[in-house]
Amino acid sequence: MRKLLVIAITFFALARIDAQIAVKGEIIWTMAGENIQNGVVLIGTNGKIEAVGPATQIKIPAGYRVLSAKVVTPGLIDAHSVIGLSGYLNQPHDQMQLDASSPIQPELRAIDAYNSEEKLVEWVRQYGVTTIHTGHAPAALVSGQTMIAKTFGRTIEEVTLVPTATIAVTLGQAGLAGQGRSPGTRAKAAAMLRSELIKAQSYKPDSSRDLKQEMWQKVLKREIPLLVTAHKAQDIMTALRIAKEFNIRVILDGASEAYLLIDEIKQAGVPVIIHPTMYRASGDAQNLSMETAAKLRAAGIQVALQSGYETYVPKTRVVLFEAAIAAANGLSQKDALATITIDAARILGIADRVGSIEVGKDGDLALFDGDPFEYTTHCIGTIINGKVASDVVR
Repeated sequence: MRKLLVIAITFFALARIDAQIAVKGEIIWTMAGENIQNGVVLIGTNGKIEAVGPATQIKIPAGYRVLSAKVVTPGLIDAHSVIGLSGYLNQPHDQMQLDASSPIQPELRAIDAYNSEEKLVEWVRQYGVTTIHTGHAPAALVSGQTMIAKTFGRTIEEVTLVPTATIAVTLGQAGLAGQGRSPGTRAKAAAMLRSELIKAQSYKPDSSRDLKQEMWQKVLKREIPLLVTAHKAQDIMTALRIAKEFNIRVILDGASEAYLLIDEIKQAGVPVIIHPTMYRASGDAQNLSMETAAKLRAAGIQVALQSGYETYVPKTRVVLFEAAIAAANGLSQKDALATITIDAARILGIADRVGSIEVGKDGDLALFDGDPFEYTTHCIGTIINGKVASDVVR
């Protein structure tokens, strides 16, 4: 009985300490202004940031658990992934990112397939990734919904930030069904998508629910955007035409040839979640460039980076490394970090919660023992909602 009491007291103490954390950083990248040298971030019992500033101005209260790092950044955001639906085993039972029975399925909910305890979620968390935009894969014309989740928590209710973030659409080769099924061509794919939107314009709800139509209604009312994966310039232009024709919100995804259409994308006011910087240059993505992020940002287009969708083991990339390569190909270090923090948060509509280190925002931090973009640097700790979520923190 005494042993159980000691265990209970220890657990309570640790939980309380985890909810009151002081992080000291030689450099703090707040992404809300200038860097802070020799700074401190305080996270309160509610898991929110309660103070940030130079160590000379921020007093660490008694009882706070103190962690130290060379560099502290906001928790990293993967702007588009399929992890949680796609598992690391690469076997049928953990591959829930695509249902190939129909080319158009906007009613498929990501939260019904997401596994918060998937090993890949834990893996990216150990590299400082605290928030992911994930869901159905860009491998069908309309594969389903996406969601936004934290990478730490036991149940879907605990981790979910946005249950339905977008509807995933694919224009181009990956969205074609093949083998004589529709859509078999780019024109057929665009026609099928237009038909769905036209049908939804005249839809009138009655006593019987239509899950497909309910989702298209949300798109037409601009409540949620289409996440349109389109790599080739011709497919990007199709996405922009459809967005204008129906006055709907669109986020371009992948966009390997976006550098050919900078003026058109900027005029449309459409943000871009660019393919992973080190993506394989093949198929529709054969003309990708490692400089695309820098070119689009220089033009004033909202840009974020992603881990993307991989059909092979280990099934995901780490956005930290993708941003590092973007920093070596035209982006400044701060702008590269923005693509996986504050700019990603803005595109996804969650900048009021995450993406920067500011008072009142979620206590999500990544701790590094050196420059985050250096190959020899390690992520030594990940904090999510004021809890130490990474096993490697020390």
